[in-house]
Amino acid sequence: MTSLMTALPLFPAEIPSPPRGVWEIGPVPIRAYALCIIAGIIVAIWWGDKRWQARGGRAGFVVDVAVWAVPFGLIGGRLYHVITDAHRYFGEGKNPLDALKIWDGGLGIWGAIALGGVGAWIACRRRGIPLSAFADAIAPGIVVAQAIGRLGNYFNQELYGGPTDLPWGLVIYERVDPDNPLITDRLGGVSNGVVEAVVHPTFLYELLWNLAVAAVIVWADRKLRLGHGRVFALYVAGYTLGRTWIEMMRTDPATHVFGVRVNVWVSILVFLGAVVYFVLARKRGDREPPELLRGTEPGEKAEDDDSAEAEAEPVNHGANSGTDGDEPKQE
Repeated sequence: MTSLMTALPLFPAEIPSPPRGVWEIGPVPIRAYALCIIAGIIVAIWWGDKRWQARGGRAGFVVDVAVWAVPFGLIGGRLYHVITDAHRYFGEGKNPLDALKIWDGGLGIWGAIALGGVGAWIACRRRGIPLSAFADAIAPGIVVAQAIGRLGNYFNQELYGGPTDLPWGLVIYERVDPDNPLITDRLGGVSNGVVEAVVHPTFLYELLWNLAVAAVIVWADRKLRLGHGRVFALYVAGYTLGRTWIEMMRTDPATHVFGVRVNVWVSILVFLGAVVYFVLARKRGDREPPELLRGTEPGEKAEDDDSAEAEAEPVNHGANSGTDGDEPKQE
């Protein structure tokens, strides 16, 4: 038994990439990247709703917010990607219409968070609920959704690092058009078994980091009863801390500022902002009271106002007639 255990490697010799990331069902392409994004959104909404109810909010409110936040977030994520990677879509030999092909991959997390936050703010404001409280409830689900989304990069064979001989190196295969093996198709093609490189699986590094961040912020939230946006700030700080060093390992083309990838600069700045907010928000105290998270249902406020006015009428009549509306008449 001992000799058998010593013969087995502790890690696999390499991590093979999937042979393809797109499957055709009739005329409809099924893309692994899109499925991973959808799965991540579902997990974030489900877990966020559980956490929202546990903090005192109404069931189903997170779904209502998602109706606003998800479309805003997808648009924002794509805009950020296109702006920071404009060289992929604009210039000689490029097709600007490719910028609209969100199904081919390419979502910038900070654009998604920023514009998704606008959508969430609109939904929360309509119900009279603090956006910070909602952000705290949804934060762990968001970072887990990001982890699930990184599996889409794995299927697309993208966002990897430089060459490595480590036992967990990721094997990148040449992919070709299934109808014409002479045409290379890195995104929609099928592997022909030819190895192009063995690289750092930065998608996996970020996936594992994100899961660790989720565990840390859930623990801190339970231990410290964080509120007023501090859970979300801790998520942002934790995520950007890992994204900074992982981003520097990547070798895919990217926009650089002063010789450094733009996403590295963004991560550093956002990290500093999150830390400052986390510290300053401490003086606001523990979590928001549960009654503040109940908000109002559509039309509920108007009904309450009408009933309050109706209850006030008898008292006013009593005062006008010279009698005390709070005391019974003496016979």
